[in-house]
Amino acid sequence: MKLFSRLTAYALPLGILVVSGGAAFAALGHAVPWQMDLQDSATPIMDDITSFNTFLFWITTAIAFFVLVLLGIVIVRFNARANPTPSRTTHNAPLEIAWTIIPVIILVAIAVPSFRLLFLELDVPKPDLTVKATGKQWYWSYAYPDNGNFEYDSTFVAEKDLKPGQLRLLTVDNELVVPVNKIVHVLVAGADVIHSFTVPSFGIRIDAVPGRLNDTWFKATKEGTFHGQCSELCGTDHAFMPIVVRVVSESDFNTWIAQAKQKYAGAESAPQNVLAAAH
Repeated sequence: MKLFSRLTAYALPLGILVVSGGAAFAALGHAVPWQMDLQDSATPIMDDITSFNTFLFWITTAIAFFVLVLLGIVIVRFNARANPTPSRTTHNAPLEIAWTIIPVIILVAIAVPSFRLLFLELDVPKPDLTVKATGKQWYWSYAYPDNGNFEYDSTFVAEKDLKPGQLRLLTVDNELVVPVNKIVHVLVAGADVIHSFTVPSFGIRIDAVPGRLNDTWFKATKEGTFHGQCSELCGTDHAFMPIVVRVVSESDFNTWIAQAKQKYAGAESAPQNVLAAAH
């Protein structure tokens, strides 16, 4: 029993360290080395996802601890030396009712916030801005149908061309620019194979499927640069297909839109197969 008490004493601070360690290493908009938690949230939906993740963590921790206690009791009290004459009990009605009802209660407690979160993710509110993201082999194209319907390509920057502070394999030449505190409706499609539009700090992930238009939404509450990647195994250059969203003030966004209309006016997205071997 002393051994069990010692193990418990060591496990509790280790668990606290694991839970709190992620926050210590987290960075806004991208993952960092040794990070052990979700990326910092930048949207209300991601706030809910983070809360739900923490809620599940404590439920699973409690269940694991309860099972560990039961195993310890069984090992100590019901081994052959401590209990040479085993019980012949075959049924215990209260225990059987308990181990049927308690898991049901736990599952209901998990299901209710889970369904609520799914509803919030899928129910797109009235948008302030609509953008279209098209996954191509192997880069993204972005269009702004509400602001002149121009379109441009976003390809990753090779390591040799990175500037100080830019992230390897997560930096692009043309970012997706959106205003802060605005509801952005994202239409997602695939031009060739299935891709996946994923930005962890926003709590969004949606497949880009050829011949089908999917959609998602976010409302970024913080300005900054947020990184994501194609999260579907889409081919040889899957690892070279980052997503970068730059969230700016409304005035800066309006300025960027005016410049982008001139820059990308009439531009056609030419195929750009960025071969991994070339980088």
